Amino acid sequence: MIAFEIDELTPCLIDTVTEETLETEVIELKRKSLLSRFNSKNGWYVNWGQFPTGVRVFALVLKGTFDIQGLVAVEPDAVARAVHIVWACTAPQNNKWRFGVQKYKGVGGHLFAIAADISERFGYEGFIYGEAMDEELMNYYISKYGAFRVPREHPFSIAFDGIATKTIREVYDYVWTEELS
Repeated sequence: MIAFEIDELTPCLIDTVTEETLETEVIELKRKSLLSRFNSKNGWYVNWGQFPTGVRVFALVLKGTFDIQGLVAVEPDAVARAVHIVWACTAPQNNKWRFGVQKYKGVGGHLFAIAADISERFGYEGFIYGEAMDEELMNYYISKYGAFRVPREHPFSIAFDGIATKTIREVYDYVWTEELS
């Protein structure tokens, strides 16, 4: 489920108060006990520790910290030759639509770039797909970022081809803390 709009395409995160630019890193979170700390009770929509085997969770953090600004759960889909975005959301302190606050701009675009980067690393040419939270969000991604509807069980299923994701990926400048396997 995609639960955010891309507020701004920025190579780094931007502090909404100071306008300071902050560098980012991507960390894969593997331990279920750690992932379970991020759940619907504290503003993360779902329990991130309950995804099935094969779903990988990546955190966007401020460089040199474990200060998580967003999470994206992805699953490589060899049949579709794409990466499925199982869930993606900003941290509660960055979710202005749900909580009325936003500490950093640029989180949502980072999450898409991460998913597209993983797709590229799996040889899927940046192709990603997922389910928008509602029709309005689906239409937003179609009109603004080149997504297209895909026939799936979920009524708001969308996909982005490599051309659409390349535009997003080229903006971002984050560091992977470990090699993706």
